[in-house]
Amino acid sequence: MKSQDRLGWGLALASTFASGIVTPIARGVVTGGMNPITLVLVRLLIASVLFLGTLLFLDRQKLKLDRQGWLRMIVIGLVGGVEICCFFWSLAFVDASMSAMIKATQPMIVLLMLAAGGERLTCRHWFRLALALVGGYLLLGTSGKVAPFGLFLLALSLLFYAAQLVLTQWWLQAYDSQVATIYVTVLMTVVVAVWWWVQGVEWHQPTANEWWILLLLAVVSTWFARLSLFAAIRRIGSGQIALLWPLQTLTVIGLSVAFLNERLTLVQWIGGTFILVSALLAIERVGGGPMNYSMILRRTPRDG
Repeated sequence: MKSQDRLGWGLALASTFASGIVTPIARGVVTGGMNPITLVLVRLLIASVLFLGTLLFLDRQKLKLDRQGWLRMIVIGLVGGVEICCFFWSLAFVDASMSAMIKATQPMIVLLMLAAGGERLTCRHWFRLALALVGGYLLLGTSGKVAPFGLFLLALSLLFYAAQLVLTQWWLQAYDSQVATIYVTVLMTVVVAVWWWVQGVEWHQPTANEWWILLLLAVVSTWFARLSLFAAIRRIGSGQIALLWPLQTLTVIGLSVAFLNERLTLVQWIGGTFILVSALLAIERVGGGPMNYSMILRRTPRDG
């Protein structure tokens, strides 16, 4: 393996792990009493400052957007802001490990949205969808302690995140991916700030430990994770990195079991395995396919 490939895979794995620690850490902080919207707002504010700082090192010509570009960025930022609020709010009601397994159905939601936009579904696609549905039933239908409101928020998160991915594929192909990520992140921060204000959440000074956690999520899991992702894409390609998506899910589950003492039944583990297999099969071969999922990943930041 070439040194560039080794570096690329190292960066990709680092980005995957950095993104994977978000859900269990956020779940622990939220159940400890911190408002989830406050958590995501402070995280995005810090990350936005860091991203804006990186603009100083980019080609200034890339930063210019036409009116259509701004409108598209604003719509995607609005969708992304609502999505991340729904996801973090859901962590107050749903265990991190179960949340990760449900989010692993994301490729199938994206696939269905692309199909609604004219992409053809094959028999293989329907088989993947069936796996995800059976897995979802085993994971959720056998549990009597999953809060319905938490599942509702997760469902909204799945739909809005899929919409963000699809709109990014359709609208932002002509724009630099790093610049698009920075602009969308800043616009998402504005949306979360408005959500936080409308909710009437009072500001409570985070403790020293909470500040360290917020810095970790902002610096490592947002700024570093996304810059590492782009650096890895340049070296090994986005199709290869797409194969690591289920690894992020396994990272979340492992950390949740180890540090949050979360437990799933055998039937739920089987359901989660079905969902992970479906997610793996939903990622098209390297180089693209009908779904062109690798190109979506190249253009859009991950949830974590």
